[in-house]
Amino acid sequence: MGTSTRALSLLLLGLLLASFPGALGTNPGLVARITDKGLEYVAREGLVALQSELHRITLPDFSGDFKISHVGRGRYEFHSLNVRSCELLGSALTPLPGQGLSLSISDSFIRVQAKWKVRKSFLKLQGSFDVQVNGITISVNLLLGSEPSGRPTATASSCSSHIRDVDVDFSGAVGWLLNLFHSQIESKFRKILESKICEMVQKSVTSDLQPYLQTLPVTTEIDSFADIDYSLTEAPQATAQMLDVMLKAEFFNPDHRSPIAFLAPVMSLPEDHNRMVYFAISDYVFNTASLVYHEAGCLNFSITDDMVPPTSTIRLTTKSFRTFIPRLARQYPNMNLELQGTVVSAPFLNFSPGNLSLAPQMEIEAFVLLPSSIKEPVFRLRVATNISAMLTFNTNTSKITGFLKPEEVRMELKESKFGVFNVELLEALLNYYILNTLYQEVNDKLTKGFPLPLLKNIQLYDPVLQIHKDFLFLGANVQYMRV
Repeated sequence: MGTSTRALSLLLLGLLLASFPGALGTNPGLVARITDKGLEYVAREGLVALQSELHRITLPDFSGDFKISHVGRGRYEFHSLNVRSCELLGSALTPLPGQGLSLSISDSFIRVQAKWKVRKSFLKLQGSFDVQVNGITISVNLLLGSEPSGRPTATASSCSSHIRDVDVDFSGAVGWLLNLFHSQIESKFRKILESKICEMVQKSVTSDLQPYLQTLPVTTEIDSFADIDYSLTEAPQATAQMLDVMLKAEFFNPDHRSPIAFLAPVMSLPEDHNRMVYFAISDYVFNTASLVYHEAGCLNFSITDDMVPPTSTIRLTTKSFRTFIPRLARQYPNMNLELQGTVVSAPFLNFSPGNLSLAPQMEIEAFVLLPSSIKEPVFRLRVATNISAMLTFNTNTSKITGFLKPEEVRMELKESKFGVFNVELLEALLNYYILNTLYQEVNDKLTKGFPLPLLKNIQLYDPVLQIHKDFLFLGANVQYMRV
């Protein structure tokens, strides 16, 4: 990846972050934002990369005719122009409301070494010269958009460069001759360099920056059951002090994507500016994940006797149930039972200031395992519980991870072929299984998390998490990892 890519990839970091309400009446699931502090960092990093690019700029040879009193007519030629040093000293990156970003560079200079030739009649002379270019300013406007695939786009809608002074110092026996028309040479050199600077910028945007934007993970595979859609819902939006980009952020089943029956909420983002970037991740993201895994049957479970701890006072056998369901033991003597649990509907994660919770509703059906391998249903239980949740951000993997802290379940008999019976013993058994096995398995999966949409070589650090109504607010600083 070229240095021009590194320069402008950081300019576009904000493009992959932030969001306002999207198009077609839908709201984005993920809102990301680059602040003025982030723009300052992007400008600094872009300055370093552009400076490196200017070192490699190729300047064309040029020539012309001259006429000097008492000397006559002649022809000059300048060739082998090489940038020996350059320094870009000041930069600013500002949003252009309704368009994108504006990068301005000022108070910069370039030193060029080259060779000259002069021909007059049959006389041929040559030497070298140095050029000190001072007061360079560059202004580039980037128009930001999105393509049908949902990836961001960037074009240089305008570019201008200006050079305050060009000082040419000729060496050689007749350097004094060239100094007689140095103003003509300096003017020509100024035009060539100003044109070359903008040519370099335009080429970098087209051949480096735009392909780099294709590294945005529009669709990310989570596992065999779910992918996440990170396509842009509309073109990035620039406001007076920040840059926002809207991302769908919707989980879906890659084998059969179904429409989502609910919308992402409108999020009111805090006016925080202590970090370079902020992500507002709405409950829509987590709840579409819950919907996908629920429809895939991933939230279902079953309990058999071999899963019950040896020390348990109750076994999943009809004999063990004899004390509180005697008819079951008589009708199905010495047979094993199986409990099959289903979550009635996809449990939704509730966001309130400083708190995350969900309240899944489950049903558990008991079956007698007959010798013929047929499962005979015998009773059904309704189960409810409250769960508190915790979300964290892993800076090593750039993933949002989770952890559930369940409370004890509450159980009631919903249906029975053997009349009403006390469910307390079953409640103790179920609590043991759910707290020690089921939620442990769920938490193991939640620690794997899901990634945020970042361009290549971008790493977040120093994160801070806040829970707001309807969304998780993640702030972080940014490090571009040079390769």
